[in-house]
Amino acid sequence: MDSLTQIALGSAVCVAVMGRRTAVWKSALCGAVAGTLPDLDALIDHGDAISNMVLHRAESHALFFLTLAAPVFAWLVARGRDFMRWWLALWLVLVTHPLLDTMTVYGTQLLQPFSNYPFGVGSVFIIDPAYTLPLILGVAAAWRCRDLARGLRWNMVGLALSTAYLGWSVLAQQHIEQRARASLSEQGVSAQRVLVTPAPLQTLLWRVVALPDDPADPKFHEAYVSVLDGQSPVQWEAHARGSELLIEHAASAPVARLTAFSHGFVKGAIAPDGQLRITDLRMGQEPHYVFSFDLGLPEAVGQTPATQVSARPPVGPTLRWIGQRMWGPAARQ
Repeated sequence: MDSLTQIALGSAVCVAVMGRRTAVWKSALCGAVAGTLPDLDALIDHGDAISNMVLHRAESHALFFLTLAAPVFAWLVARGRDFMRWWLALWLVLVTHPLLDTMTVYGTQLLQPFSNYPFGVGSVFIIDPAYTLPLILGVAAAWRCRDLARGLRWNMVGLALSTAYLGWSVLAQQHIEQRARASLSEQGVSAQRVLVTPAPLQTLLWRVVALPDDPADPKFHEAYVSVLDGQSPVQWEAHARGSELLIEHAASAPVARLTAFSHGFVKGAIAPDGQLRITDLRMGQEPHYVFSFDLGLPEAVGQTPATQVSARPPVGPTLRWIGQRMWGPAARQ
C-alpha cells in the first residue's frame, strides 16, 4: 500500500495498543515511523530493474525478521517504561505493514528466509481512500478530542471500519471471480488461472485477466466487471500474449524470475527497437502496464541488465471512465 496508508495504519495500531499509557501524539508518531520502516528497502539498488522489483517486499517485510526487530525498537522508545506494552505495540505495527501489503496483488514475501513465495490476495488497490480515511480520522479524533476515552474509541472505530472494508474487498473479489469463471465456461474458454483485481481507488469495478491453459495459446483474455453489473454478460477482449517468445526464453534468468514472481501472468513481445520485452500483466491494463522490462536483443537475453519501461494510461480519462463504469453496465455506453 502507499506510504500514507501505512503511516495511518501504524499510528492507529500504536495508539490503540498504548491507549492511556503514553501521550497520543507520541504513540501516533512512533507508530507512523515504525509503519514506514519496512518500505525503506525500496532505496536498495539490486543491479537491474527486475531484481529491484522481485526483491522489494522481501526480507524487510518478513514476519520473522520484523518479530526480531520489534523488541529492539521497543527498547529504543520505551527507555525503561512500559517496555512490554511498547514491544507489543511496535510488533503489531511492524507485522500489520506486510500483512496489509499482502492484500494487494504485488507480492509480499512474508515467510523469508524460509520461503521466497510472493503472497498477494489482490483484493485492494495500492491506494484506496475508503480504507485509509477511517484510519486517519480515527487517529485525528484520538489526538484532538478533549475526552481521551472518547478519542480512543473513535480510533478503534476507524480500525474496525478499515478492517471491515478489507473483508468486503475479499467477498467482492470472490463474487467477481465466480462470475468471470462462469462466463469463460459459457464461452468455451479453458482458463484455470484467473486474476481478479480492483480498478484504481475503489472496490466496485474489477479487472479480470484469464490465462489459457495451453502455454502455446497466443492469446489471453481481459474484462472489466462491476459488482453492480447484475446479470449483464461479461465482455471479454482477447490480446496477444507472445507465447512463442515466452516459451523460447523461459529458461533465461530474467524471464524465469518475473514469471515466478507474477505467478505466470506475463506476456512477451518484441519492442520497436528490437529488444525482447516482458510485461507483468497484473498491474495496469492493456496496453498500459507499470512493470514492463526490456531485456536486450532476443539472442542476448540475460547478458545486459533489464530496464523498466512503464507505460501508464492517461490519468484523467481513466479515472473518469472508472467513475462511470463502476456503477454498472449502463456506463459502457
